[in-house]
Amino acid sequence: MIQLDNPTAFPLTAMLLFLAIFGRYVLFSLGFWWLFRVSMSEQFAHRAVQTRPRKPGQDQREIGWSVVTSLIFTAIGLGIMLAFQRGHTRIYLNLTDYPLLWYPVSIALVLFIHETYYYWLHRWMHRPGVYRWVHKTHHDSITTSPWTAFSFHPVESTLQAIVIPALTFVLPLHYSAVGLLLLIMTLSSAVNHLNTEIYPRNFDRHWLGRWLIGATHHGLHHAQFRFNYGLYFTFWDKWMRTESPDYHRLFGEKAGRKK
Repeated sequence: MIQLDNPTAFPLTAMLLFLAIFGRYVLFSLGFWWLFRVSMSEQFAHRAVQTRPRKPGQDQREIGWSVVTSLIFTAIGLGIMLAFQRGHTRIYLNLTDYPLLWYPVSIALVLFIHETYYYWLHRWMHRPGVYRWVHKTHHDSITTSPWTAFSFHPVESTLQAIVIPALTFVLPLHYSAVGLLLLIMTLSSAVNHLNTEIYPRNFDRHWLGRWLIGATHHGLHHAQFRFNYGLYFTFWDKWMRTESPDYHRLFGEKAGRKK
């Protein structure tokens, strides 16, 4: 915890928080890249969503933008830690402060709010006057990889980062629930940008799988631009009829049996 009366605590905490955020991104990105693109490349080669080669130097550019994104996430995280220390947030430390049922309900509620916010933010960022200045950096990666997960323009990084912190001022959230939400966010982003469909055959028709976004669903967004705006879930795309008409066909091709 940051101690305001200790001049060395703040920069030390900032450094450790940055290493945790950027390290989490590197850990997930490198892990998925190695597992599905190196270790099991033969088994998953036919599951590549986009087959066009990545641009020269794309990995380096994405990692560079991800460093900037991690710095922004660190600054916002420090702000929340300071606000918590001063008693301004509704983050709580003792699980018994609220009914135990609230713990999973709070996570589900935050995920729904985050999904709703991001879907409409994402559609706004695709407006011609906004896209060029805010969202184009992310879409420079037409063929994605796990390294694309944090590759955003600083304005987009800030817009994406403010939701969960803002909710800590409104909703009672256990500190571990906040950590779990951030873990889900990073894991989901790495899976969605993997460019390799890892979900099993017919998962897009499954009672649960039909609501979850994966590499095929989000890969189509990077290729087609005007479909599949969701973050974690597909329900807004289904409700607003912005899900790509090619999604189920392509998923069947990528998640089907190896020919």
